[in-house]
Amino acid sequence: MRALRPAVTALLLCLAPSPGAADPLITKTYAYFSVSGSTGAELERELSSLGPMLSDTGTRHAGATRIKLGGSVEYEKTVSSNCPDCKEPQASGGSLPDLLGLGPRRSGCRVLDAKVTLETQLTLPRWRDRKKASREMVLIWDVLSADIKRHEERHAEMARQYARKLEKALEDLRPERTCETLQTRVDAVTKKIVDKHAADQVRFDRAEAASFERRMTRMLGFAVEKERRGR
Repeated sequence: MRALRPAVTALLLCLAPSPGAADPLITKTYAYFSVSGSTGAELERELSSLGPMLSDTGTRHAGATRIKLGGSVEYEKTVSSNCPDCKEPQASGGSLPDLLGLGPRRSGCRVLDAKVTLETQLTLPRWRDRKKASREMVLIWDVLSADIKRHEERHAEMARQYARKLEKALEDLRPERTCETLQTRVDAVTKKIVDKHAADQVRFDRAEAASFERRMTRMLGFAVEKERRGR
């Protein structure tokens, strides 16, 4: 029994602004490419030549997940007393500016609302010649294609987790003296989380590639045993 050896799946990650805060959205869509052949060698060749291409490396893959993170942050200028612990002035005392509410004030800026959007598109293979192939080849394909889908679904789930983490981090930012200063912090927090997300996705790909042979052998063994019991 010959297991296929597809290239490591591709991850396409980009950060782009969303249309606005009115459209908070997490979406997932699917795209497919068709492969032909009735042997392991033919299918491996098709996956290598027809699968989605990763532009950074110029190589094709058995599957891919395109991730597009966007978002918007709405700010609100604030005005507060320079003495937040002071009691309200009484009518019997205090200067005229204090009594009229014209005492010293401190301006600031806070995050009023933060919305992060996420679009994920999973590209997966479809096999045209299933009916022409041997039972053994069908079994191998079913195990392989299920593993490809599981892998890409995990990429999408990791992206969802980071999208929620980013939105919460932005909402939790403390106020600053100016909106310009707050925007700088928003940019820094966004970059830190997006960079960590990208690193975790790459780390996941490397771990999956290293365990591919062992994983396929184990899953094929389970599939063969399941088929045997079903006869």
